[in-house]
Amino acid sequence: MDDDLSASPLFAALDETAAASLRSSMTEVRLPRGDMLFDEGDPGDRLYVITAGKIKLGRTAPDGRENLLAILGRGEMFGELSLFDPGPRTAGASAVTDATLLELGHDDLEPWLTGRPEVATHLLAALARRLRRTNEAMADLIFSDVPGRVAKALLNLATRFGVQGEDGLHVTHDLTQEELAQLVGASRETVNKALADFAARGWLRLEARAVVLLDVERLTRRAG
Repeated sequence: MDDDLSASPLFAALDETAAASLRSSMTEVRLPRGDMLFDEGDPGDRLYVITAGKIKLGRTAPDGRENLLAILGRGEMFGELSLFDPGPRTAGASAVTDATLLELGHDDLEPWLTGRPEVATHLLAALARRLRRTNEAMADLIFSDVPGRVAKALLNLATRFGVQGEDGLHVTHDLTQEELAQLVGASRETVNKALADFAARGWLRLEARAVVLLDVERLTRRAG
């Protein structure tokens, strides 16, 4: 079993034999960059685990404005809310890069939830963590300024996608400037101004759809 998959909440409670059995019941999905996996409002009847690439989850307001809720990468799971509360998708999912996923329908997962309560416990814990992050994001929108939110978003991306190099922590987020602004919940101009200020202070270096963090300590303090 791949280490990234074994760390996923869906597999974490299973021994190697059971995990292999569950893996065999899942279907592989390949999603080219830019393609939608599902739209907000679509029926939700399956969950997904990312095995390669990045997926973004977002919502669109009635006036067309977009809000980027999360960027997920290898080993991360999404769509599990529909298993406990079937209904329309609360967000859309699309590929930031070429991505490969494993999907599991509700009917296929049901025996694992009833026969192995520890699987349900891990999934509920994952949902609790997601709710906590949502509450934190709402608090940030109220209490934090845009530069603070930018610093916090970069540090969050770094924990999952960062690779330490000789010159700093390389974070390939694969986001456009507009998508990064949507993730922070601010205008592109305001986010770009914050990034330029951080770069001028020597805290980071900007690259195409990536950033190199040069002073994580100062960014952490700025994130509050």
